[in-house]
Amino acid sequence: MKQRILTAIVALIFFVPVVVIGGLPFTVAVYAIATIGLYELLRMRDIQLFSIEGILTWFALAILLMPANWSGTVFEMVGYTKIEMTFAIVLMLLIYTVVVKNRFTFDHAAFSVLGVLYVGIGFYYLIETRLFGIEYVVYALMVIWVTDSGAYFTGRKIGKRKLWPEISPNKTVEGFVGGVLSAVVFACIFQIYFPIASTYIILIVVTIIASIVGQLGDLVESALKRHYEVKDSGKLLPGHGGILDRFDSLLFVLPLLHFLHFVG
Repeated sequence: MKQRILTAIVALIFFVPVVVIGGLPFTVAVYAIATIGLYELLRMRDIQLFSIEGILTWFALAILLMPANWSGTVFEMVGYTKIEMTFAIVLMLLIYTVVVKNRFTFDHAAFSVLGVLYVGIGFYYLIETRLFGIEYVVYALMVIWVTDSGAYFTGRKIGKRKLWPEISPNKTVEGFVGGVLSAVVFACIFQIYFPIASTYIILIVVTIIASIVGQLGDLVESALKRHYEVKDSGKLLPGHGGILDRFDSLLFVLPLLHFLHFVG
């Protein structure tokens, strides 16, 4: 527990300033974090980031992450849209399977493309959310953290019924509900000082959905690790695992908030 707390403090010391500053430093930091997340994911499938297939996959990620206020200028210069450039990379990956005589297979290419979407969409919306204001980023990150903490402590105290033992044996139904309730309490307090919703009803409904989806995002990553038989996605954060272990819920919550037109 001490190691987890110390790692969290050190990470916050580096991450909080770039969130506050925003702009280019924040975008560069998100690119770096997403790159590490992609590296962790590809490694589960024995795909090296520093290989031809890995570099092509990273280029697809870099295109997907490009903020809206950059992409217009960049894509006007090259004459192609974000979708067209991404599709071109997908074709390159498929052609590469032929060049290397199926050492890199269609399954590898499919995993790479889905991996880019899995990692890239959430981090893209993290960049976009910061453009709307720091309070929205704080809200999203805190809902995820409060849900995680509430679920952990509730599960330890009163958790009896297993939520999904085949995927994550330590999670309980009571912890799941406790995480949602903790997130709602936090959101209501946050709304007093930083009004981000027009009404409390909207705030509560969106927070409940975000908390549930965030916990499902955590289960998705747990299922992924279990399938590929790895304990943690990485070792970058001692006591916490890797980038994907810490940002798995965010990859689902931030796109959700945009789809609900709540953030922005």
